[in-house]
Order: sequence, then structure tokens, then C-alpha cells
Amino acid sequence: MTDTIDRLTHLDNAPHAQAARQQRAKAIAATQACEDLLLAPALPGGLPLPERLAVAQAVADASGVAALAAHYGAQLARLPAPVQDVRWQAITRFAHLLATEPAAADRAALLALPGAGLPTPDVVLLAQLIGFVAYQARLVAGVAALAALGPATQGAAPAQGEPDAPFVHPANLPPPGEPLRLNGYTSETLDWKAWLPVVDPATANAEQNAVLDASHPKARTSDFYLVLAHQPRVLAERSQAFNAIMYAPGGLPRAERELATTVVSRINGCVYCASVHAQRFEQLAKRNDVIAQVFTDPDGAGTGTGTGTSVRERAIVQASAALTRAPGGFGPQHLAPLRAAGLGDLELLDTVHAAALFAWANRLMLNLGEAVHP
Repeated sequence: MTDTIDRLTHLDNAPHAQAARQQRAKAIAATQACEDLLLAPALPGGLPLPERLAVAQAVADASGVAALAAHYGAQLARLPAPVQDVRWQAITRFAHLLATEPAAADRAALLALPGAGLPTPDVVLLAQLIGFVAYQARLVAGVAALAALGPATQGAAPAQGEPDAPFVHPANLPPPGEPLRLNGYTSETLDWKAWLPVVDPATANAEQNAVLDASHPKARTSDFYLVLAHQPRVLAERSQAFNAIMYAPGGLPRAERELATTVVSRINGCVYCASVHAQRFEQLAKRNDVIAQVFTDPDGAGTGTGTGTSVRERAIVQASAALTRAPGGFGPQHLAPLRAAGLGDLELLDTVHAAALFAWANRLMLNLGEAVHP
């Protein structure tokens, strides 16, 4: 299965990376389906293809991933340039802000778009496109790093943390299951409120109703799903990609995927996503010490005595942080500690997938609404 990621990362010379990707065929298909839809020539709405390609190129360029920027630039070169009017200036300002400083893309930044004449469905489409390309850029960087890392050395012994040390819950932390509140972040259940008008389930069309029914048991009462339902086909494809990455069998254990996404959310400043995935880590791992470390200082998280997996967790934390902050500089040196800690190629790919995915998820949560505390 050849897709954009495969072509841009030249996996013909990296059979170990190619083999790992083929074990995640659903993620490959879902990611490519998202690109094909978001950049479809005849996609309905008021964002013509030249504008969407220009946004995609700009986000890839701002992410520092030259191969992806060139991929979109080559397509854009065959089309007329977007009209440089007030509307387009608002689009480009928002795209750059969200690509580079997602936490700064606040309510005022978002509402500048309808103020410049974009209807709500076009604002949602723009947000999905920016988030997708931020994810895709990190996926290109991560897969290229895996390819450059080379295959694992047969018989190499993984680094060990403290396998014989019994875990002792830190006395200064609440027990797992009770709210952890540190530095403005929490593991308690939060709500989320959209800054744009949401779809009314009572008047939703057939396509919107179908995607709401398929998305989540509480989608009809969730502002997040109701605002994304303005673009039901995009929501459906995004859900396929999310599920293929976070719930794929085998590979990186679910708790460690949740750890990676919590790190990304903490660095991006997404309180809502950090709360959801910190809570899921606690439920799966039955501990919250590393989450407390992530909330306090993600750059120092994943160390300490009595955890039994500190080397492995620290490697996951550090790689996730590096891919989040500077995908253009991400390389095999960031994956090498994961390999040394015993992660195989599929687990490395799953780490990349989870961290990259939340470049997209955080940007939606941060730029379309805000977390609401109980």
C-alpha cells in the first residue's frame, strides 16, 4: 500500500519501517483518506482548492518538514494563486498562528474568521485542515526517523529500569482515581464549550445524523462533535484515523500511548486533552506518578525510583516532546533511546502515531472552544 507518507519518506530502502507500517494498514488508509478528502478538488464549501493547498503548504513549511511542504507546493504551482484579499489574510494569519502556537489560537483569533466572511462550516474545515497537516508533518518526520534508525540489532538486550523495585505510590499524590491537580492541569473529567454555533441534532441532515450516531454515545450532547458535524465527512474520516491509531491491537501498550498523548497535550497547553488522557493512563496503569511529573515538568518526566519502567517511560516522554516541538529537527537520535529501552519497530511507530495524532486533536480543542471545569 503506497501512500503520501511512503513516497515522502522513501521507505523502499527501509524494509523494517515498511514492515511496521504494513501492520498498521488501517492507519495508513485512514490518513490517506483524510488527505484525499481535505484536498479533494470538488470538496463542497467556500474554500477552493488553491486556498486549501496554500494553507497545507504553509502549515507544513511552518512545521519545518520540507518534503511535505514541497508535496503541497508542487500541486499548488499548477493552480491559480489565492486572491490576496482581507478574507485570505485572515485565513493565513490563523493558519500560521495555529501551526506554530496552538495555545495562542484563542477565541478572538477564531472569531476573526467569521468576521472576515467565512461561514461556520468553512471555519471548521479550515481548522480540520490545519490540524491534519500538523499531524501529517509529524508523521512524515517520525516515519523518516524510523527509516533512518535502521533495524534493531538481533540479540541486543534492552535497557532495564528498576524491574525488581516494588512500586510505592508517592505519599504526596492523591491515589489513582482521585483528581490530580498540578500547574493548571488535572486528571478530573472536564467539559468543553464551542466558540462557534453547533449543529442542532433536531435539525441535522441525514449525513450529520449518521456521523453523530457513529462517533460517540454522547455525541448528540457534546459541543465538540456537534461543531465538527458541520463537516460530517471530515469528522467521519478523522474518527477512522483516531481509532486506527489509539486502539490498534498489539504494538505499544495502550497506557503508553495515553502517556505520549498526555505529554503532547501538556506541551501544547491543551488542558482538556491532557485531562482525558491522563485519566485513561491512570485507569490502565493504576498509577499517576509519571502523569504528575508530566503536569509539573514534561522535560523531566519519566524518572524516579520504584516505577519499574522509568527508562522506557522517559524515552517515550522525550521522543513525544521532541516530535511535538520541532518535527523538522526530529531524527533517529530521538528514537534511539526508545530502541535502547526495548521498543520494537511497531512500538516505535505507535509512539510516533500517537504523538503526531495529538498535534491534530489539540489544535481542534484549543482553537474551536475551551475546557470547562466542574
